[in-house]
Amino acid sequence: MRRAHLIAVLALIAFGLITGCAVPVSEQSVTAYERARLIVGDGRVIENATLIVQDAKLAQAGRAADVPVPAGARRVDLAGKTVMPMIVDTHVHLNEKRDAVIRDLRMRSYYGVSAVLSLGTDGYEVLDLHTETLAGAARYRSAGRGITMPEPGRTKVPYWVTSAAEGRKAVEELAAHKVDIVKIWVDDRDGKYKKLTPDIYSAIIDEAHKRRLRVTAHIFELADAKGLIRAGIDAFAHGIRDRDIDDEVLAMFKQHPNLILTPNLPDRGVKADLSWLRPSLPEDEFKKLEAANTDRPKVQALYGIQARNLAKLNAAGVRIVLGTDGNRPWGPHEEMLDMVMAGMTPMQVIVAATRNSAEFLRLADAGTLEAGKSADFIVLDANPLDDITNTRRISAVILRGTAVDRTQPR
Repeated sequence: MRRAHLIAVLALIAFGLITGCAVPVSEQSVTAYERARLIVGDGRVIENATLIVQDAKLAQAGRAADVPVPAGARRVDLAGKTVMPMIVDTHVHLNEKRDAVIRDLRMRSYYGVSAVLSLGTDGYEVLDLHTETLAGAARYRSAGRGITMPEPGRTKVPYWVTSAAEGRKAVEELAAHKVDIVKIWVDDRDGKYKKLTPDIYSAIIDEAHKRRLRVTAHIFELADAKGLIRAGIDAFAHGIRDRDIDDEVLAMFKQHPNLILTPNLPDRGVKADLSWLRPSLPEDEFKKLEAANTDRPKVQALYGIQARNLAKLNAAGVRIVLGTDGNRPWGPHEEMLDMVMAGMTPMQVIVAATRNSAEFLRLADAGTLEAGKSADFIVLDANPLDDITNTRRISAVILRGTAVDRTQPR
């Protein structure tokens, strides 16, 4: 523990946040972060807040007048800074090899992500990571191998099933490997493949629920969303993308208040400002991003459909979480902007990316900054409630009470 505190202090000194130490570093176990604007993660904002961190947990968090600083605590002055919970990304696809997955998880923490859900492309050799706590790395949750109809030419990871019995068998194996959720694909990929039929996906959902597992679905079409809701689906890993939603599906969402939507917007298809990424990426990788950074009319049209649908579902009170569908560790910051551009407020997006996403992954100690929760927070140089792109202006990341080394990405 003492070594962890020393690393934390050295990292904070590098960011110029330490104001003074009352006792030697090696003897301290409590840190007080003072004078910050605190975005709690549940819709509340507390000005002039104090956070007390002890042994990787938040001992207290609230108005400075209500949170006394313990004698001998290390004090960190965050005047002019905004603190928000670390982000939870509920839809990623990581590398296949264990060492590469660990690196992916450490890259997430660099960009302020505390936990991820890997959806359907993981071999069983990496699933033990969901029981481990890795220093400086985001927590890992996984659906293991997803389930779909045969898709020739695709990777070896997903289960290919052609009957209800095969679907139930796949769920049985997934449950034996203790996955966190079951992922299914219900999409013909522009007519290239057959997609799971209602009898098959209904059997998969039924079998999963018998084993106390939830099911999330990759979808594209409105008709499939309706069929899946009737079958008892728990979450959608994408929004509806083929057309604007109708009153029937809105009513179905309202009848199922626990149904989760991960919009996974495709990006807006417009040339974006990528300058904020330049300091954190190798030059060759940044140049590749810039080369692909163009206006794309087809993507703009697809985004328009999904943005309108998201706005309607959000207005209807549907529970929304954040997901990025890929392996770009900075992706949540882009997705949050896309969600705001679709009509959500910055506060709604932050709640979706923090509290709602943590609750979806059943991370009881994450998502909000309250006493007893894990000390996972981002220190920002500007207020994201004024401009959601301010989530990119990261001054420091505190993960389980320890400052993440952000001198360079890992």
